[in-house]
Amino acid sequence: MRWFGGAILILIFALAFGLGLLAYAMYALLGIMLASRVLSRVWIESLAAQRECNRLSASIGDRVAVNISVQNRGVLPIAWLLMEDLLPLAAIIYKPPNLGVDGRRIQLLMLRSRGKGILLYTLECNRRGYYQIGPLVMETGDLFGLHRRYRVATEPHFLLVYPQVMPLSGYDIASRRPIGEIRLQHRLYEDPTRIGGVRRYEAGDPLNRVHWRATARTGVLHSKVYEASTIAGATILLDFHQASHAAKDEPYRSELAITAAASLANSVYEMGQQIGLISNGRDAADRIRQEGWKSDDYRTRNAARRGAGMLDKSERLQPLVIPTRRGPEQLMQILQTLARAELTDGLDFAQLVSETISRLPRDATVVAILPTANEATILALQMLHRRGYAVTAILNFYDDYEFGVAAAMLTAGGISVQHLQDEASVADICRQFALR
Repeated sequence: MRWFGGAILILIFALAFGLGLLAYAMYALLGIMLASRVLSRVWIESLAAQRECNRLSASIGDRVAVNISVQNRGVLPIAWLLMEDLLPLAAIIYKPPNLGVDGRRIQLLMLRSRGKGILLYTLECNRRGYYQIGPLVMETGDLFGLHRRYRVATEPHFLLVYPQVMPLSGYDIASRRPIGEIRLQHRLYEDPTRIGGVRRYEAGDPLNRVHWRATARTGVLHSKVYEASTIAGATILLDFHQASHAAKDEPYRSELAITAAASLANSVYEMGQQIGLISNGRDAADRIRQEGWKSDDYRTRNAARRGAGMLDKSERLQPLVIPTRRGPEQLMQILQTLARAELTDGLDFAQLVSETISRLPRDATVVAILPTANEATILALQMLHRRGYAVTAILNFYDDYEFGVAAAMLTAGGISVQHLQDEASVADICRQFALR
């Protein structure tokens, strides 16, 4: 608009003083600017794009091919077009990046009438996560650079990269003994000294199960329900509170915790036992907001990128809870949740335990994966132990002295402790649970 205003002022000046050549020049300049403005709008509106990915779920080390085709549907050739397929900043800032890019996701090209252009690159999955691929931001304009138009094209794709699962090499986990041939069957036996509730009498119940007080009070036969006398399976409590993770150790320590949780869940599943997950982390899928994206033209390139980017904040405080159950679907749900988990500043670990204690089954070990062991965390675990839960703490510490101090306090409270120091210790921790 400033160019138009300046040209009109010069034209008025030329007409007022009878400067014919200057007036003709301003007429020509205004005509060029008007034509450029119309032409840039026609170019940006005649573009159509489509993205294809060969997969939307992958494991660490896999490669994902991304193919974007852009077509000029208009009759006029487009002199220049700048395309950029967006990736989240968190996916490319680390060394090595979470998603390595092989090829060009930014390209400048010219499109003839009804012509097509191709943008092709490959993503290498180096770290688990939930990543937004795209959308495509396109920029074009006139030959003089007076008018530029920006447009957000194609809906984004979302790539889920599963966490790493450490195998137990040289160990037949189905038999729970080294390279054994005997497959054990693990059953839960009822403890007659621990009454868990009362139910109506069913045919075949022995007389020693009859609850005579409830029968006398209601006039209907009732039987006792006993709690299990053995523990099978585990419920993983994953502390993913941002303040508990030192910035200097990130993202290594948090990723190590995810690897340990995924490997432990896989080991328990292979034993045919129940497994569950509770975490105070944030689900990355909650940050994805497709509503409100604008595919119209933007005044600046930064505005186009902000309008198409993935949100990096969420007000969600509700913990992630996957009830403790058996089955392959259960394991896949846990792995998907761990793949999307992110650090958050919501509930701390003590608040997480207080919020979810009613969802913890008593017939499964509570396994807490902790990046720190402050007073509130230790008190929360001791409270679970006093209430009759079998509790194990996996301390995600690098320093041996820090681990020794925390382990001494937890062990004094009757809590079993394991040391998660590096990836090599993950298999040892899983093997300990297999040998219980």
